[in-house]
Amino acid sequence: MEQAWAEFLAWLEPLKDLMIWRAGVRTLIMLAAMAVSYPLVKRLIARVIHGVVRRTRTDWDDVLADKGFFSALALFAPVAVFDAFTDVLLPQYKGEWSRIIISVYTTFVTVVLIDRFLDAALAIYQKYPVSRRRPIKGYVQLFKIFIYIMGGLSALALLLDRSPWGLLSGIGALTAVLMLVFKDTILSFVAGMQIASNDIMRVGDWVTMEEYGINGEVEEIALNIIKVRNFDKTLASLPTHKVLEGAVQNWRGMQETGGRRIMRSLLIDQSSVRFLTVEEIAKLEGIALLKPYIQKRRREIVEWNAWRGVDLSHPVNGRRMTNLGCFRAYVDAFLHDKPDIRSDLTFLVRQLQPTSKGIPLEVYVFTNTTVWAEYERIQADIFDHLLAALPHFHLRLFQDPAGADLGDLTRCLGRGGNK
Repeated sequence: MEQAWAEFLAWLEPLKDLMIWRAGVRTLIMLAAMAVSYPLVKRLIARVIHGVVRRTRTDWDDVLADKGFFSALALFAPVAVFDAFTDVLLPQYKGEWSRIIISVYTTFVTVVLIDRFLDAALAIYQKYPVSRRRPIKGYVQLFKIFIYIMGGLSALALLLDRSPWGLLSGIGALTAVLMLVFKDTILSFVAGMQIASNDIMRVGDWVTMEEYGINGEVEEIALNIIKVRNFDKTLASLPTHKVLEGAVQNWRGMQETGGRRIMRSLLIDQSSVRFLTVEEIAKLEGIALLKPYIQKRRREIVEWNAWRGVDLSHPVNGRRMTNLGCFRAYVDAFLHDKPDIRSDLTFLVRQLQPTSKGIPLEVYVFTNTTVWAEYERIQADIFDHLLAALPHFHLRLFQDPAGADLGDLTRCLGRGGNK
């Protein structure tokens, strides 16, 4: 009997090898089908779904297509092929381990789909003007981190056949390590919330942070970094939490107002300031912009001096016009006459405290444009004119002696010594 059983097993041995060979062939066929299914389904989705999407009137589905949301659906094809093969061709492989593989892979694909959907939602949100005032990219990135962590924990729980919540409770000891690793992320998240709630900066704002060498337009406010394109077209990246540690100068108010400030002074040589003679006043009256001022001022001075009975034999007695006062009135009239200068915003032509460098005559006005090149042109035109007009009021600018001045002085002293 034993000999007969041994002979029967020997007769089955070739059949056993044949069964193993057939299982191997079926496995290779399954793997090949899984590899081919993804590109085929992806191409089918691109032709069918993308074609339908392009013909719709809404644009949100176009964004989903551009961000690869529909293409990511093709990732379900390999797992569908695997499930079908294990049901039909390889039933012996159907069991707990195949269920785990399918569940882990499905979890991975779901996380990818959520990631693509969030990218599309962010792109749609950024098309609206509110996105500049309330950027949400940092929050989206933080939510992505949460989704990836939860997806990884779910996959690990499936492989270990444990509850995800049990795994979460088991990593409590790693909290301190995680806090250390994600310290900058946590600080930047809190900073992002404060930036948004206090409206410190928006995408598109021109900001200046001198301590970090930043002077340009905000291009992106993300979870961890803020990208700024400087005026010289260089890109600067700043950790988000650093914004709250330094002073931020935001030029948005200037842009919203539509005017850019000019605040520049002419340093008048104090020794050139004096009273004007009658002849000089008559000559200045020929300046069209200054004529109304001189006529009004002359009338006021004559009436005041007559009322006080001033002895005009001495120049200091009574009230008189000065060349600096007339020049200040001319600058005021000249700026009011320029269409490039806004009269509805702060408008000042004033004297500041005299210094060893002269008397600062400050122009404090706003242009009607915030465009940098136009602003500089307007400012240059104004001061070109004022510098050229200054000698007509018998005034001089103060400047430190230069090489040419010292050379003239030396030549004068030399001629005096020869005499």
